[in-house]
Amino acid sequence: MYIEIFIIAIILFFIFINNGAISTSKFFGENKNLFNMLQEKDYEFLLRAKYGERVYDVSQVFRKRVFKGLIAMAAAMFFFIANFKLIYVAVAVAIGYFVFKSQYLDLKKFYKKHLNTIDTLLPYYLKSLEVLVQHYTVPVALARSIEDAPEVFKPGLKELVAKIEAGDSTVDPYMEFANRYPVRDSMRMMRLLYRLSLGEQDKKHEQMLSFSKTVSSLQLKAREQKYKARLDKMEKQTMTMLMCTGGAALIIMLIASFSMIGG
Repeated sequence: MYIEIFIIAIILFFIFINNGAISTSKFFGENKNLFNMLQEKDYEFLLRAKYGERVYDVSQVFRKRVFKGLIAMAAAMFFFIANFKLIYVAVAVAIGYFVFKSQYLDLKKFYKKHLNTIDTLLPYYLKSLEVLVQHYTVPVALARSIEDAPEVFKPGLKELVAKIEAGDSTVDPYMEFANRYPVRDSMRMMRLLYRLSLGEQDKKHEQMLSFSKTVSSLQLKAREQKYKARLDKMEKQTMTMLMCTGGAALIIMLIASFSMIGG
């Protein structure tokens, strides 16, 4: 009986959402501060690192995460409704939280797996930016670099340029970009870029050399990490092959020994 009621309630809930009788946007708008606390600081970066420009609206993706968690929690509570105790409420909340966190954990897993690839995006982007900075001011160079920038950085670059063009000449837009994309050495590089943007002519050449050397150093480090990862992968494959070969040889020897004993 309870199962039938639950199924009907779920169907009606989704019908109301599709018909607009229940406004998810309004629900999230009214509880924006709460959901902002739930959203991880690096969530947008991880999401775009995996899916790139296919993510049109981060807040919409996050809303789906929250609703999945709430539905899982409601389903768990309904399951325990016949024997309702405080411990079951805690279990239901834990299940809902696990479902809510599952996408984020999957994104973190993807990032760790592709860490070297993602981290190398920044130094190679900065190298192309370095060429533009030699001919234009830093804000103009940043604006011109957006089109050819890696997909993951484009939203942050557009926001960075927009804040600079709006008159924010402080280091804040650069630091916000670094916080939004916490890849290797992003904070240090954005500080160097900000100093370069100040346009002090007597120091520009010196700052440009410092920026160029740092970018080259980052590229070298990225290449070393790439080769190391490739070497580690080859070593693992070799060890796997040796273990498989050794295991197969051992099995054949055992079979031959048992055959001789049986004979």
